[in-house]
Amino acid sequence: MGVQDIIEGKKQWRAHVARVKTLPPDYQIVYKEMQKYLFKVGPVDLADGRLLSGIVDFFEEGAAAGKRVLEVTGTDVATFCDDLIKDSRTYADVYQESIRTNTDTDKK
Repeated sequence: MGVQDIIEGKKQWRAHVARVKTLPPDYQIVYKEMQKYLFKVGPVDLADGRLLSGIVDFFEEGAAAGKRVLEVTGTDVATFCDDLIKDSRTYADVYQESIRTNTDTDKK
């Protein structure tokens, strides 16, 4: 990763954060909680930015339709997040695979 890549990544992140700040306050609160949750759960492809920008797209549509954020996500936001990443590999999955691989190697 070169300096240009880092600079471009920062520009994209700042643009993303600016989009989040244009959302209604209730959407911003839920987005930030979802972001924290997803960073903890750690889907491997979170770093590519598509998931978070997709959430902002979805929230912008909901806000434009005049819906409250919990009308869009449902009242259980953690379940909503889990459904978004249910088919994604997480860092926990990668760790479990490495443990299995090491255990299998140790048995041989």
